[in-house]
Amino acid sequence: MEQQLALFPLQLVVFPGEALNLHIFEPRYRQLIQDAEQQGITFGVPTVIKGALQPIATEVSLEGVPRRYPSGESDVHTRGRRVFYLDDFDRQAPGKLYPGGQVRFLPVEEEEDPAINEQIVNLTLAIYRQLKIDREVDSVGEGFRTYSIGHYVGFTLEQEYEFLTLRAADERQLYLLHHLQQVRPQSGDPLGIRERAQLNGHFKELTPPDF
Repeated sequence: MEQQLALFPLQLVVFPGEALNLHIFEPRYRQLIQDAEQQGITFGVPTVIKGALQPIATEVSLEGVPRRYPSGESDVHTRGRRVFYLDDFDRQAPGKLYPGGQVRFLPVEEEEDPAINEQIVNLTLAIYRQLKIDREVDSVGEGFRTYSIGHYVGFTLEQEYEFLTLRAADERQLYLLHHLQQVRPQSGDPLGIRERAQLNGHFKELTPPDF
């Protein structure tokens, strides 16, 4: 069933469960955050790749506004929720400055094979050790999910988006496992894993595209 959702297109991928910190500065998205605070609405973050809006995206909820600036800008905490398919995009939601659209929420298989996840965790930790990366990875017993390292294994933006589109748990696991098996830390860090893995909690200031 379709429903209307506020939208915040960005050149990034948000995964379910992910904590995403953003610096909000444009008036249209300041209005969006105000509506999220006052009305409790959620909003979607569709990925923009090479100027094109991608149809599969993640809904996020506003978790807090730790800092407000005199200019009206703010730093916000959000959390990834459900995956959806964007059926229709409106440059402005009815009566709003920010975009909106008609979306359908998609079922995502969450139960992952612990044995495959054990391989993924061990490979990831081995790569991190070789690259001297100090980043914790949950164990399978602690509830590791493949989404939790989707930004920290050297995926391109296109690969991150493809990873998001994989709604079957085994497809996500095998996609990630195959990628990790191709990583060769001994030849340097051409995928920029170290730089990405060391990002933790900073507020992204990204200029949203203007369609």
